[in-house]
Parts: sequence; structure tokens; C-alpha cells
Amino acid sequence: MPRPISEQVVVITGASTGIGRATAFAFAERGAKVACAARNQEALDVLAAQIHLKGGTAIAVPTDVSDPVAVRALADTAEQHFGRLDTWVNNAAVSVWGRVEDITDAEFDRVMRVNFLGQVHGVHAAMPALRRSGGGTIIGVASVEGVRAVPLHGPYTASKFALRAFYDCLRMEMAQEGTPIAVTTVLPASIDTPFFEHARSKLGAMVKPPPPVYAPELVADTIVYAATHPRREIPVGGAAVGFLLGQRLSPALTDALMSIRRLGVETQRTSRPDNGTDNVDNPIDGPGQVHGSYPGRVLRHSMFTRLLGRRTRPGEVVTSVLRNLRRTPDESSRIEPVTAARQTAT
Repeated sequence: MPRPISEQVVVITGASTGIGRATAFAFAERGAKVACAARNQEALDVLAAQIHLKGGTAIAVPTDVSDPVAVRALADTAEQHFGRLDTWVNNAAVSVWGRVEDITDAEFDRVMRVNFLGQVHGVHAAMPALRRSGGGTIIGVASVEGVRAVPLHGPYTASKFALRAFYDCLRMEMAQEGTPIAVTTVLPASIDTPFFEHARSKLGAMVKPPPPVYAPELVADTIVYAATHPRREIPVGGAAVGFLLGQRLSPALTDALMSIRRLGVETQRTSRPDNGTDNVDNPIDGPGQVHGSYPGRVLRHSMFTRLLGRRTRPGEVVTSVLRNLRRTPDESSRIEPVTAARQTAT
């Protein structure tokens, strides 16, 4: 069983803004020790200082997740500072909006290196530390776009499809060998974060989240929930229903609907000209913020997520039983003394 949040050590990538920043606050407010990672040193320092002012515990670890060496150094720093790791949240992402043939090979490569390989690096860095601590949770932030593609967002959508497959593989492997490491994939719908202002646009205008739009705190609360109640996948926001049902019931009809310009294009583009600034290759300076500049209504609650999105599916129960059956006595004896030593160290 996962430790209570108040006893956990949590690493969060992409913590400088948006969902990652909100998640850092949410864990710290519940007593967890948090290692905050992103490329923006200033934003991380401000975040850690704000957490300390509220009585929490956090460290800032500047990290580019596209660099596997840097991500392993992040894991080492967090483990050395706090004594162990319990939950690792892979959240960092960048994006380029535009037609597939207008987006360069280098831009596709960069998005995949950050969004997909960045989370692969996170898993590789986290697994040894989680094994040493006797188990834990890996939470990958994907997107409903990992279930259903949308036009003009090819690199990002492809990276999120790849993430879902990657975490499915990891989840099955952990169950197969009986390792007490849970794997949860979070699938947010449209969220009001600076992600859209920080994206690269080739649409001739700034981009925006298509409505309905939800507050990043809703995703943060879901991530915190998953740290003690792991689920296979958790969609966040009632709008996710449309993506999930559309892809399951009639992908071709959904293709047709998304091909209608008013639905597939105009809902993603603002009337403001693009400012030419983005964080695809380099971080954007500043103290960081949780919320974006979406001008419309932002929903702060989702009954769908609370009542249906978080529920345990029958298959998850079976997988959990199989994991427990396959956990060998040798593995238990190997893990428990290390866990005790780590707890003594903290």
C-alpha cells in the first residue's frame, strides 16, 4: 500500500507552471516533501519559497527532461536530500501548433524528446529509487489527445498516444513480475494553464484550449489522489467523455466532425496575433504561474472525474491480485530491509 501523502517524497517534472506547479502546491499542502523540476530556475526558486512560506518542504532542481543524465541527477538529488522516493510525476511538455507539413522535422523531434522521451527518462530514473524504497507510484500526465487525435496538433497528439502505450507496457511488466510499483496515466481535457501562451504557433494567431476548460487544480487533486489510490487511467474533466466515446464508438465520424473548420480549427485559435515567443527550445523567463489567460469560464469541479473517472475497474482488481500473487518471498525480503534503512535515514 502507498504511504500516506503526508509521509511521501514526491518528484514533479514540469513544475514551473500550470499543472506541475499546481501539483507541487497540492502535495506540499498535504504534507509531502516535494522535489520540483523544470528548466526555469527562477520559477522553481519562487515555487519552493512559496511552499516554504506556507509551512511546506520543497527543493528546486533545474532539469531539462530531454537530457537523461539530468533526469537521473534529479532522482539522485531528491533521494539524497529526502532519503527515498515514493511518487514520481512525469508532467513536462511543450507543443507546436500547425499543419503537419508546416511543422519541421526538428520541431517534431523536439516535442517527442520532451513529451515522450522525457517521461521515459523519468521512469528510468525513478525505478531504481522506487525499488529501493520498497515500491511507490509513477504518474504520467498524458492527455485526452492520447485517446483521440485533433487537427493542427500532430506532434503533441503523437507524443501522448506514445505515452499511453508506454505506460501500458510498464504497467503490465510491473504486474507480471509482482513489483509493488503502481503506474497511473492521467488524461486531462482542456486546462487553463500558460501551456498555450508558451506553445509555438504556426496558425498566425495565439492558440487556446477548446471549451469547456477546467482549472489546473482539478488535475493536481487527481494526481494527488492517484499517489495513494493508483488507477490504470484517470480522465480529468467531463469533456473527456466526448473524446473517449467518439474514439470508441465511431472514430471515422469523429474524424469528420473534427474536420469541420469551426469545430477542429477555430476552437483552438484566438483572435490575438502570435507573439513569436515559445518555450519549445528554451524556457521562458519569469516567476512562473499556475493559471493561463483563458478569457472564458473555467470549471473548477468535475462530477465525471470524481464519480466515474476515479473508480476502480474490474480489470484493475484482477491485475492487482496477479501482482500480489507474483510477488516472491525473495523479492519481499530484498526490499524490506532497504526500506527500513531508508526510513531510518530520514
